[in-house]
Amino acid sequence: MKTFDVIALGELLIDFTQNGRSEQGNFLFEANPGGAPGNVLAMLGRLNRRTAFIGKVGKDHFGALLRDALEEQHIDTSALCTDPNVPTTLAFVHKLENGDRDFSFYRTPGADMMLSPQDVPESMLRDTRLFHFGTLSMTDEPVRSATMRAVETAKACGALISFDPNLRPPLWKSEAQAREAFEYGMRHCDVLKISDNEIEWFTGCSDMDAGIAQIAGRFGIPLILASLGAQGSRAYRGALRVEVPAFLNPNTTDTTGAGDTFCACCLNAVLECGIAQLDESHLAQMLRFANAAASLVTTRKGALRVMPSREEVEAFLTSRTPC
Repeated sequence: MKTFDVIALGELLIDFTQNGRSEQGNFLFEANPGGAPGNVLAMLGRLNRRTAFIGKVGKDHFGALLRDALEEQHIDTSALCTDPNVPTTLAFVHKLENGDRDFSFYRTPGADMMLSPQDVPESMLRDTRLFHFGTLSMTDEPVRSATMRAVETAKACGALISFDPNLRPPLWKSEAQAREAFEYGMRHCDVLKISDNEIEWFTGCSDMDAGIAQIAGRFGIPLILASLGAQGSRAYRGALRVEVPAFLNPNTTDTTGAGDTFCACCLNAVLECGIAQLDESHLAQMLRFANAAASLVTTRKGALRVMPSREEVEAFLTSRTPC
């Protein structure tokens, strides 16, 4: 038995999300704990998985808030470091008229970028069933080297590797550097979670099946999960291709964290069954549950602190049909 089901490494930050206007007509912003890896762990915790986070925050009010938020979600923070010289990363999330989001990052630098290889606890990585990471921990040094050390340590010790690219173009010095990070993750992962816009950006294919075929043929990833927004989601395992429609929710207020919620639910299914045992029926059940959980989280502001429980998702599934 391993101590942890999932360990994630990466950015931990404050998402300032729009929350109405003041009497003067100015936008009001709510400080929500965020960062994709932490969101994934929070949802896994709601599914009773044992989790831990590796990362770095500043020695400031926001860093303390983030540590408290992880611990509230029963995420192990023994590998969450504090940098006394660099502030915690901040992001402002702006909702666009088409329902999409735009991000403004205050990260030049941010504490999450300062995680070094020496900060990575290799003993913890030898004690997890699955390791999860994305590309935002690969934008700069020293966190890029820390990420690579963690990936290679976990993989050498037999852990499954999960990768979510989570493309944020403003954070990259060049498109070539972003593409290099995508390729690194795809070479090393067993599970890839990727969105429709990331598939098109990376492959140049507007047809999602063609884009996935290109990725699968080049990297041989055992399980690929494609999130397609309002179009639902797909899973690809070998010759299997399973698609499940989205649960479009009239109460949607904030899509931040929906992809992370979806990813966590799929990783939970991988932990339950193993990749090789995920047949067409299991994949359909996995996607339906994950789509429902993602739909629920869009009705709540923020993500990390408001993930739905298994019981909430199951109740939602009994009351709704896919659109």
